[in-house]
Amino acid sequence: MALDNRIAVCPGSYDPITNGHLDIISRASSMFDQVLVAVVNHPVRKGGTMFTVEERVSFIEHATTHFGNVRVEPFSVLTVDFARSHGAKAIVRGLRAISDFEYELELNHLNRAQAPDIESVYLMASAKYSFVRSSGVKELATFGGRVEDLVPEEVALALKERVAR
Repeated sequence: MALDNRIAVCPGSYDPITNGHLDIISRASSMFDQVLVAVVNHPVRKGGTMFTVEERVSFIEHATTHFGNVRVEPFSVLTVDFARSHGAKAIVRGLRAISDFEYELELNHLNRAQAPDIESVYLMASAKYSFVRSSGVKELATFGGRVEDLVPEEVALALKERVAR
């Protein structure tokens, strides 16, 4: 790997991946030489997941196949440790609203204390995705709402199947 490669990590639970996530990943892929979508194996903040880490990785891989510089990998360590182990110098996160900012500001300070050499880069959500969050998508699907415009087709089908059980 060349020393001038610009590698970024886009971490998250992605339970499930939404079109908002894909918008951030797409934009990051145009800014960095390589984007590593890091799928947290067991999210602490959100409790259990609807989909296994293998399912979440598969959804993301299928949705990002058209990007030549995006890879997907699960992880179970500190995000900064994962980033460092892959030579990444940036962690890319999306911001939808002021409520995201407070959490992300705290997370940024914790990450900077652990790894001052890794920058946090925040991309504002596109207007049409500013309200989309995975938990809201799961809630809509649970109660029979339409999610086809919010997630990739494969995810919409999996959600319907999962909530029908």
